Amino acid sequence: MNYQSIVGLEIHVELKTNSKMFCSCKNDPNERHPNVNVCPICMGHPGTLPVINKEAVRKVIKTGLALNCQIPEDSKFDRKNYFYPDLPKGYQISQYDKPICKGGFLKINGKKIRITRVHLEEDTGRLIHPQGEDYSLIDFNRAGIPLMELVTEPDLRTAKETRKFAQEFQLILRYLGVSDADMEKGQLRVEVNISLSKSQKLGTKVEIKNLNSFRTVEQAIDYEIERQTKVLDSGKKVVQETRGWDEKKQKTVSQREKEDAYDYRYFPEPDLPTLCLDKNFIQEIRAEISELPQQKRKRFVREYNLLEKEIEIFVQNKDLSEYFEKVVSELINWIKIVEFKTKISEQEKNKLIKLATNYIITDLQRLLKRALVSGKDFLITPENFAELITLIYEGKITSKIAKQVLEEMFGTGADPSHIIKEKGWTQLTNEEEIKKIIENVISKNQKVVEEYKKGKENALQFLVGQVMGISKGRANPEIVNRLLKEMVG
Repeated sequence: MNYQSIVGLEIHVELKTNSKMFCSCKNDPNERHPNVNVCPICMGHPGTLPVINKEAVRKVIKTGLALNCQIPEDSKFDRKNYFYPDLPKGYQISQYDKPICKGGFLKINGKKIRITRVHLEEDTGRLIHPQGEDYSLIDFNRAGIPLMELVTEPDLRTAKETRKFAQEFQLILRYLGVSDADMEKGQLRVEVNISLSKSQKLGTKVEIKNLNSFRTVEQAIDYEIERQTKVLDSGKKVVQETRGWDEKKQKTVSQREKEDAYDYRYFPEPDLPTLCLDKNFIQEIRAEISELPQQKRKRFVREYNLLEKEIEIFVQNKDLSEYFEKVVSELINWIKIVEFKTKISEQEKNKLIKLATNYIITDLQRLLKRALVSGKDFLITPENFAELITLIYEGKITSKIAKQVLEEMFGTGADPSHIIKEKGWTQLTNEEEIKKIIENVISKNQKVVEEYKKGKENALQFLVGQVMGISKGRANPEIVNRLLKEMVG
């Protein structure tokens, strides 16, 4: 029987702030020593009072504005009463009926996924369960860290679409600088609400908690669709509950029956005043929002005429895209200088940008990863890289030599012209010199020459490779190909 899967998301994000949500303790996700960043406030001591972290509020507003949300002038915090062994107060300060951000949407593949709310709360501590022991340990370093929660309407339909939404949201967070959103470190946690229905009416909702990778999000939804389908087809009813994902068994497992809002006994937080948000304050935050991923995609198509997969590489890597644009800026300056002598067509300009794109996506990105792994400073400046591209474009060096020059630039930071001159790597274009190398190759490879004469094109490429090897990659490939064809006959 055919059912429609209906999916909504709750995504928790640890915000990148200097201090915790309601106290001055350090917010340091990299701290490995337990219970270092704690104080009487985040430890829930009697008589302590919370103070709202202004920077956390700014970051939630910025996220809401990026997601087309409304920012109400009045917002408030509430107590969410629930037994948290890892939150010492015994309740969580959260938001219920008056969140900081309401409404909004995010487009995925042209489809609007509506956002119900984006609100602010505090994170819990971390429980550690030593294997084989009958006790648990608690690290309160994370307790009280600013935690932003995004809730969507049930507008998602497939596992792939849901994964795409979560990935795009992570990208937006990183562009805004509000969170590193590293799922491996628990800075972004996804919870999925899923039901099956034969109509527009929602079925019984099941929540899958704490999914910590995009792959797991997709796997859990696909599994749950299959599980609920079997339950309904057998004539039984789906139970409203909270489930978790068992990575080893690759299945969801029941954890507890799902709580409703009244179970948490929300009431206004008596120790915090109403949050009044000035319109000028909101406009000031709006002005801080620079280009977002979807805007960048459109601009890169318009300005650089790149392929979709190339654009996506740059959009996903903000630093790489900024490097690329600096390189292009240098190339345009070079074109302006050259055009005093020779007119460069629009087609040739695109060819130059395409050449730069290919080298950045392949060779340069590989060197960037090497620098990151080794902890080495990346010494290749956009100016020097652009100069290398112009040398390749003008035919002054071959692609093989270009890779060698890049390695030298990576190691020393020197400009390419200096390296080429010092190493004697200037491209060989003298036809008489190339002919002598070809004669030598032909004399030593008569069998291959005969194969080429019989129509085997691969034989010619072998001979080209031999010539390039003897010339140490310096011989101009076009000249080599032409002369070989002439001399082999």
